[in-house]
Amino acid sequence: MAEKKRFLLRLDADLYAALEKWAADELRSVNAQIEYLLRDAVRRAGRGGAKRASAGGPARPAPSTDRDPAADGGPAEGDPPAGG
Repeated sequence: MAEKKRFLLRLDADLYAALEKWAADELRSVNAQIEYLLRDAVRRAGRGGAKRASAGGPARPAPSTDRDPAADGGPAEGDPPAGG
């Protein structure tokens, strides 16, 4: 594995607390969570170089933008309107 670049990152205490909780929810370290979020942002922006899996765990698929309302518990196409 290639050596990782080390650098100091200063964060607001509230932001760090939110990242710490999010990382715990995802079973990652804070460092791995930040790396995951940065990799995802780079990928979404189309600025990624080499593609490799995050050290924080398997990559998760991006949420779909063309969602099916029936999958969310909403009415499916052709269903009568609620309350009527």
